[in-house]
Formats: sequence, structure tokens, C-alpha cells
Amino acid sequence: MSGKFADDANADDAKEKMKYYSGEELHEPFTKEAFEAKWAEYLERLNDRPNLKATLTRVPRIVDSCKLNLPIDNDFQETEISKIKPDLVSWLRKELRNTGIELITEIVEMEGSSSRPLSDMERLIEMVKKNPNVNLLKQTFSLDFNE
Repeated sequence: MSGKFADDANADDAKEKMKYYSGEELHEPFTKEAFEAKWAEYLERLNDRPNLKATLTRVPRIVDSCKLNLPIDNDFQETEISKIKPDLVSWLRKELRNTGIELITEIVEMEGSSSRPLSDMERLIEMVKKNPNVNLLKQTFSLDFNE
């Protein structure tokens, strides 16, 4: 009833986001704690997207006062993040009042991961190392792994 069309409201919202994405220069310094609080606040908005939320549970490192370095595991995560990156960055810029904020993703290999897939027997050995009761389970149910 305000006399505005829904598209007008979306256009206003887009203009507001763009202002924080490229326009008015704001350079208020922010603390690590303030950034982490805002990051957690943004994650709450992603309850309907659990995979993306899980990807963003790693908190980026702050580099050069306003560059955010987010370690990720693979290209799929990078693709998912790129879909929300403009919204995320503009939201952080607005909330932290700093238009210099940039989000940089970096694919890192997980510690202890091997590049080749494990065979069934190798998997069993690894599981027994972590929990010796797995071997008891194998013997109780006469499980056999043929290679």
C-alpha cells in the first residue's frame, strides 16, 4: 500500500548494497572480535542452506587490516561461495563500516589427507587404529574384505 512496486523495493535494496560494495568510502577499523561476531551473525542467516553454512564455519583470517582470507577444501565450495560473495561482502562492509573489506578464498589441502582413495582393507586398518573395537565387530560378524 506504500505505492511502491516490489521491484522498486528490490532496486532500493540493490542500490544500498552497491553503495557499500563500491561507492561511499568508509574505513572504520574493526577488531577481530567484532568481525567474528558479525561473521557468526551472517551464518545465522544461512540456516536454510546447511552445506554453505558448514563451508563458512571456518572464520577467515584478517590480513592487512581488511582482507579476509577464507581457507576452503575444494572448487565446489569456491563456486558456492562465489554465488553469495557480493551479498556477504557488502553486508560485512555495511555492518563493520569499512568499504575496504575483501574476501579471498584459498583452496587448502586438509592435513593428513591422501590424494589416492583407500582400499577396503586400508580403511579397516585406519578405523581399527582409531577404535580397536572395530576389529571385534569384524570378527563377531565374520566380515571379510577381498582385494
